[in-house]
Parts: sequence; C-alpha cells; structure tokens
Amino acid sequence: MVILLKNGYYVTAEAVTRGHPDKICDQIADAILDAYMKEDPHAHVAIEVAVHYAGVIVMGEVDSSAKIDMETIVRKTIVDIGYDRDELGFNGYHCPIQFFVHQQSSDILLGLNQDDLGAGDQGIMYGFSTNETKEMLPLAFVLAHRLTQKLENLREDKILPFLRPDGKAQVSLFYQDNKPIEATSIIIACQHDEEISTEELRKIIEKEVVREVIPAYLITEKTEILINATGRFVLGGPIADSGLTGRKLMVDTYGCSSHHGGGSFSGKDCTKVDRTASYYARYVANHIVKSGLADKIEVQVSYAIGKALPTSINIDTFGTNHISEEKIKNIVMTCFDFRPSSMIQELQLEKPIYLATSQHGHFGNPKFPWEKLSKLESVNSLTSRRIKT
Repeated sequence: MVILLKNGYYVTAEAVTRGHPDKICDQIADAILDAYMKEDPHAHVAIEVAVHYAGVIVMGEVDSSAKIDMETIVRKTIVDIGYDRDELGFNGYHCPIQFFVHQQSSDILLGLNQDDLGAGDQGIMYGFSTNETKEMLPLAFVLAHRLTQKLENLREDKILPFLRPDGKAQVSLFYQDNKPIEATSIIIACQHDEEISTEELRKIIEKEVVREVIPAYLITEKTEILINATGRFVLGGPIADSGLTGRKLMVDTYGCSSHHGGGSFSGKDCTKVDRTASYYARYVANHIVKSGLADKIEVQVSYAIGKALPTSINIDTFGTNHISEEKIKNIVMTCFDFRPSSMIQELQLEKPIYLATSQHGHFGNPKFPWEKLSKLESVNSLTSRRIKT
C-alpha cells in the first residue's frame, strides 16, 4: 500500500513464512513442477493446490512423458517446511491427500505445438525494478521478507525452538523527498508453542528479529512494534486457516509498488506467460535501472493465447527517467525479445528451478536467471547511441 500525504508518503509491504497455508500450496505446486521438469523439460504443467485442516487437495492438468510420485513429493515438501509432528495439527507424514490431475486440454496444446511457440494463455504481466536496494526491490518489501526469513532461520536452527512454521510480517515506511526516514510500524505474527508467555515471546522477537533486521536509523520513538497483537498464536498453519495457490501474489512480487496482472506463478511451466513474461519483464526492468536510464521502472506486456508476439508493451518510469521514455522503450524493443520461445531460451527456464521461487519471493535472488544482467553491455551500447541522437 502507498498512501500519499502533503509532506510525504507511506509505503507498506508484507511477507509470510514458508509455513503459511498459502505458501505451503505454492511450494507443493512448484515441487511437483520441478519433478516434471527434471524428467521432461518440455512438460506442460498447471498444478493448483489447496490445504485445510483435513488434508491436501492437488488438482490441475499435465501433459508429459514423465512419471513422478506425487504423493511422496507432497509429503516431503510439507515435512521440509516443518509440519512433521502431530502436535502441530497437520503432519506431512500422514495427512490425507487427494489428487485430481488429468491431461491438459488438446485445444490449449494447439497454440503450444507450433514452430514459433505461442503464449499458453492471454493475460497482462508486469515487471518492476528500483535502485532503492541492492536487490533492486522496494525497501519495505525487502525488510518484510528479511523478517520472515529471520523467523525461519531461528526456528530451523533451533535457536528459538518455541517457534512454529506459520508466520507473517509487515513493514510501513514513511518517506520524505523520496527517502525513507522512519519505520512507522513493524508487525510480526509468529506461531509458537503453548508454553512460552506472550510477554517473553515479544521481548525475544523484538531483540532477535526486529532489532537485527530493521536498520537502527528507521526505528524511532514513534515506531510502533506489534508482535502477536492478539496475544496468542498457537494454532496456525492449515489446522487454523485453509490455503490455496496464488493467494500471495503481492508477497511474491513487489508488494504495493507495482501493478500485478493477477495471474499466479506457482505450479505453471514456462510456456505459461503468466510466469515467464513476468520474469522476463523483471529482467528487462533490471537492465534499464542498472544502466542508469531510470531510477525506477515498470514494464507491462500482454499476450493473446496461441500468439507469439505480445499484443502490447508499455513502460512507466514514474518520472525518474534520465532520457525520454520513448528512447527507453525503443531500447527495450531493440534489445529484448518477448516471444515465449525466446524468453524461455534466454532465461533457460526449462529446468527444475521453481521450488525456490515459491519460498521467499520470485525476485531479488541473484541465483535466479532473470536476476542476471546478461544484456547490460548491449543496453549500454545502444544507450550511448540513443543519447547522441
């Protein structure tokens, strides 16, 4: 959320731990996708997952020569997240699992089995980049994710053994002259064992998580730190709240700082432009910011099912451009190929790389191929020519 005021503005972003019910679903879907991609790089996969107190439902469509053990994959994913004992109310070793997966529609495959691969569906996708952080992501977004990752690390390393898998964080920053000057609120909800008191938990989490993650200059006497605001968070995960793939889209991408086309990523293979074009648009946006053409940019692209060329490509630099937006768009159109087959090849997306994206966000991890700047030299070369003209 961005709230504008006369003397500044607020930016708020949230993140969730791997044990959040919606994130459990995203991870199961991408673990299944990775298993297919490992055996069959050309597999067509569209998996959706739901979790609830009574178990797991896996549904969707697949066209692949690979034979995988879905049940083993689902159980391993849940156990790896931390739901590995009955006292949590949800145990990956023996929770009920139902499967409703069938062959992908032959009508959809008509658009995919072409010499020039067409988009697997229609849709609108966005990519965003900013020079505000080294991750090229909004600061509030980065800090919220660092908080949830810190919770996970302390739990998994048994430094804070009272922590359980479910959790969330939210950070609100106040900006003046486009610079963050204060964290107005820092919110954490962390699932915990019954034995620890609320007072003790709050004291420990503020010291070991909040103060370790949030830069000291952002925490002032006005900063509101809320930890388990209801006072208790013992029941969590699927036993307390159902989950579904694709319900943490803003947590997965850029928070409130950019638009989102609405298409989920997890469980979808690389022929699905919901995922691939979003990654490529981020790849393009990073090049524009890193080359110094703009401090911040949003790249928007849209497709029609079965067609390789986008139906539109637009950019918005939010007034931070250092050359005209027209010249920036010309550079984008010259240097980057938005056809699905080209995006897949350039980013090497026919690989089992997707589970990691569903854990702590799809962007900002330097290991992801769309975070690399392999065309920076080409962009810089073209930029120098555009500036001269």
